[in-house]
Amino acid sequence: MHLTIPQNVIFSGTNSNSLFFLGNKGETFQISVLDDDLIRVSMYPDGKPRLDRTWMVSGNGGDVPLSGRLRDDSSPFPCPAFTQTEADNLIYLKTKHLQLEIQTEDFHITWKNNKGTTFARDADKFSYVYDARSTTIRHYLHHSKEEFYYGLGEVSGPIDKSKARFTLKPGDAIGYDPQTSDPLYKHFPFYITYHAPTNIAYGILYDNLSTTTFDFGKEVRHWVGDYRTYRASDGDLDYYLIYGPTIQEVVQKLAKLIGYPTLPPRYSLGYLGSSMTYTEAENAQEQVTEFISLCRQHDIPSTMFHISSGYSLDASGERQVFEWNPGKFPDLQTMADVFHRENIRLAVNVKPHILHTHPQYEYIASQSGFILDAASGQPSHENRWRTHFWNKVDAAYIDFTSLGGYTWWKQSVKSSLLDQGIDSVWNDNNEYELWDSEAQFAGFGKPFRAGLGANIQTLLMARASYESIQEKHPSQRPYVISRSACPGVQRYAQTWSGDNVSSWHTLKWNIPMSLGLSLSGLPNTGHDIGGFTGPMPDPELLLRWVQCGIFFPRFSIHSWKETVTEPWMYPEVRPLIREAIKFRQQLLPYLYTLLFNSSQTGEPIMRPLVYHFAQDPICRQESFEFMLGPNLLVAPIFEPGQEYKRVYLPAGTTWTDFYTGQRWSGGREIEVETPLTHIPLFVPAGGMIPLSPNNELEVKIFPGKGETTSQFTLIADDGETTAYQEGKFLSLPVQMRTSAKQVEVIVGPIQGNYSNPYQNITISPPKEEIRRVIENINL
Repeated sequence: MHLTIPQNVIFSGTNSNSLFFLGNKGETFQISVLDDDLIRVSMYPDGKPRLDRTWMVSGNGGDVPLSGRLRDDSSPFPCPAFTQTEADNLIYLKTKHLQLEIQTEDFHITWKNNKGTTFARDADKFSYVYDARSTTIRHYLHHSKEEFYYGLGEVSGPIDKSKARFTLKPGDAIGYDPQTSDPLYKHFPFYITYHAPTNIAYGILYDNLSTTTFDFGKEVRHWVGDYRTYRASDGDLDYYLIYGPTIQEVVQKLAKLIGYPTLPPRYSLGYLGSSMTYTEAENAQEQVTEFISLCRQHDIPSTMFHISSGYSLDASGERQVFEWNPGKFPDLQTMADVFHRENIRLAVNVKPHILHTHPQYEYIASQSGFILDAASGQPSHENRWRTHFWNKVDAAYIDFTSLGGYTWWKQSVKSSLLDQGIDSVWNDNNEYELWDSEAQFAGFGKPFRAGLGANIQTLLMARASYESIQEKHPSQRPYVISRSACPGVQRYAQTWSGDNVSSWHTLKWNIPMSLGLSLSGLPNTGHDIGGFTGPMPDPELLLRWVQCGIFFPRFSIHSWKETVTEPWMYPEVRPLIREAIKFRQQLLPYLYTLLFNSSQTGEPIMRPLVYHFAQDPICRQESFEFMLGPNLLVAPIFEPGQEYKRVYLPAGTTWTDFYTGQRWSGGREIEVETPLTHIPLFVPAGGMIPLSPNNELEVKIFPGKGETTSQFTLIADDGETTAYQEGKFLSLPVQMRTSAKQVEVIVGPIQGNYSNPYQNITISPPKEEIRRVIENINL
């Protein structure tokens, strides 16, 4: 290792939106003003980019070309005017919202807002570092004990990442510990810093998909001072600083930078049935179809079933993706028709590695569709260690940066799945664990090394699956699920937290994993309810997991055990599980509105308390309570036999118990009963929760005291097609005004181009509300 710090950096020029600098060993720096609150900083140790394209950053809330967007293409950004002045070794850059002080001698930056308040700064004299004998790069920033760090996607531990270290190197982490395991399945090199004394939040996105380590003050070195570190094994130091100044603004600006989340069909919010056990059986089609009868028998509503990889087991016991075993599934189209008559869709599991024995292997190789060994130019099989768990023979990975591989995948999704009546694609085992960093990606005609970021393959796999459905059903919304992910995958897919373990510990610590991912640009997430592996959940654990899981965007019970985890498996809690699932069904108007808004703005669906209450010190580190949208605080139960729970209610508002109507002032911890019937829910003053029992609309209102005004706008559309993109959806505003003597609720007028599905609307105040309630419903 030979760490090198650029010295005697000189200012070398400008163009319309960038400043350029040159180090004494040929390193180049670039600072680009992309917006008044968005600055890109790049350091190229080799004097030029090691990878000149990005699939992560779109810049305009949309997508990027299939072959990637040139990093220096500023056309998606407004690139406003800025001022620049020089004095000694300092250059001052000023936008409408930001001021940068750039020290050129050893190159480090101090960041201030337009009021001159410093909110971030590089570590003095040791900020931009690279290894002259390898491809490693580092960025050192000053670390303060008054700062809190959030994000990094779906990593373990509490919501605040202070004093912790994480590695982003996606892999198959079956049986992980959500409190301590590292690394896991995803690669999100983004985090938010909240500086408490100034109440300023900003985000940094590193546009690099190579193996990465973040250290938030865990490492200590006297000669550096207080610092935090970003380290990448390859590529360039290329980051975007997003100024908030609130956490909400940072998250929404991030979504515009990397692309807004896709809007899946409404049925994705239902109970999604799944189990590996069904499809591993010899009579798989019979067992899968039996799911419909069981749902009907136990009065459990479901909208989708997942067909696991057992469908592709051939006579020798190998899993051949896209190849249906006719003995297990003798009449696929008939099975699909039976599910569709019950309004239950089907998703099928697919994996990106192709066995030597696959019927299509030679054809894919002839189309240059595999990742190649750098020395031989032949398909790389160095991943045998990975596929051996599933298979006994070697396999090669599809190269989604090859038009041959990309096209074959899309055609296979259509012919083997969609043409057979399958509705959705479930991308699994797609972490692309490559040991050879020199393996070659085709790069759409510009090859590059695998070490620059294998998650590019994960991202493009999601895109290929998405486009397959889009092309097969142009007017329908594609629904794709992806286990691994990086920034950009949210444009195509929903995700989940992989192969978790059945335990109370997992139920608890899966929660901050989702909250971190929600702050990192992928808000549509969930977990395997009941646990994928490990012992069977006992009745109480399964019940409490379901009662928590109904508030996640993805709600699926999935397992790989000798006995199938099913919502009806324990008679003693079956009625309560049924009640919880049906409550989620009633909550769909609220959930769907959050899902829709997320696709337009990037707002998270489920949110850590700090998202709304950053100025409350307790909320900055609260990891296990969360907000579902702006109006519902969820306090899950994650201990067995718990009869009472202490719940913290954030300061700055009053709170009402969703079930009892009892009011509490915020900024304190309360103790509440925790009957098996439900988990604690609270609504802030002014909150409104639209419910849909029996296809009618009930708006539960939770008025504040005194003179207050609040509003919630309900969104409705057909839930299936892309017509919403042409404005065919309705917005139904509900406004609440309170005074000392009355509560007035104004519903409407309806806006938009879609017929109102709710002809009967009722307003339901809490039981303890004694003021006169005036309803003004204008449909």
